[in-house]
Amino acid sequence: MDKRVVLIVLDSMGCGAMEDAWRYGDEGSDTLRHTAEAVEGLKAPNLQRMGLGCLGGIRGVPPVAKPEGAYGKMREQSPGKDTTTGHWEMMGQILSQPFPTFPDGFPPELMAAFEQKIGRGTLGNVVASGTEIIERLGAEHMRSGRPIVYTSADSVFQIAAHEEIIALDELYGMCRTARELLTGKYAVGRVIARPFTGEPGRFTRTAHRHDFSLAPRRLILDELTAAGLPVAAIGKIKDIYDGHGITAHYPSGSNAEGMRQVLAALREQRRGLIFANLVDFDMMFGHRNDAAGYAGAIEDFDAWLPQLMAELKPQDVLLITADHGCDPTTESTDHSREFVPLLAWGRPVRGGVDLQCRDSFADVGQTIADYLGVIPDAGLAGTSFWPQIERGL
Repeated sequence: MDKRVVLIVLDSMGCGAMEDAWRYGDEGSDTLRHTAEAVEGLKAPNLQRMGLGCLGGIRGVPPVAKPEGAYGKMREQSPGKDTTTGHWEMMGQILSQPFPTFPDGFPPELMAAFEQKIGRGTLGNVVASGTEIIERLGAEHMRSGRPIVYTSADSVFQIAAHEEIIALDELYGMCRTARELLTGKYAVGRVIARPFTGEPGRFTRTAHRHDFSLAPRRLILDELTAAGLPVAAIGKIKDIYDGHGITAHYPSGSNAEGMRQVLAALREQRRGLIFANLVDFDMMFGHRNDAAGYAGAIEDFDAWLPQLMAELKPQDVLLITADHGCDPTTESTDHSREFVPLLAWGRPVRGGVDLQCRDSFADVGQTIADYLGVIPDAGLAGTSFWPQIERGL
């Protein structure tokens, strides 16, 4: 019997500040509920019937008496609030220390080594918003040919370059050079290529972003592929895991494209895991403090869900969650330390089960392995919730 799991990460859709959010300056953050308040109520009937409203307090999405899915939320055990940390924990790797961040920019000795390797100087080396820094330094970049280097509150080394000034292949080569240098105390979670086009005052970031992540230790993904199961990665999933445990890759630069790719993967892969990250929530709206845009993205995803559900086979399980928060209603444009929602749906899933608050994102990976009949390495974190939601067909 072929079994499949579709795991969709709604990038940054947190659902309330965790107990230690104060350590990160994120007290009071609540991406989902504040977004709903900002637009005076979300319209998300499909997520609602799956059980999202049972998390409580989501304006426009009240609880239903008989949810079709299982529902709950998850706590992050790893320190941090970035994409890599959240996704790695989902697949069984809990960090003992956060990835390093550089609130004052990268050290001079590191930048000197990077510039020597790439054969040119750089601009920036500051903490900045990606859209703001290309507006501020883009014209100088075009005159000088120097790439723009910047970081954020997350553990990232980002390189922005105009596609007509530094070709994509060269930009990606610079990123690989940075990745080789960023080890030890400089080992950031991700090096990110941030290409853009246009003219001063009208710059636009393109869909050719590429992430170069640290290589993780063994993950649930590796366990699945070792057992002979295919794993399709949609969007930036392959980059986040440095290709570990991935058998097929479907590139995507937007939510709309990512949703199309999920359907394409469903038609091409009969079993195993289809794992997608929908990036617009975070990249286009959370980081830009665009609550209306964020709400619109939630509603667009919700409107697409019936199309996805119609493609699912009787033995398919759908899981929906997030990797951190990015509250678009706060002054900060950075990620926020939040719980994340957890929804499970499909014919094999018993509806109406309250999963409460899971102790780790790693429970997702263990549940996937459990349903697919794989016994993971004992060193991988997490506890399966499959026994709680199994319908017993």
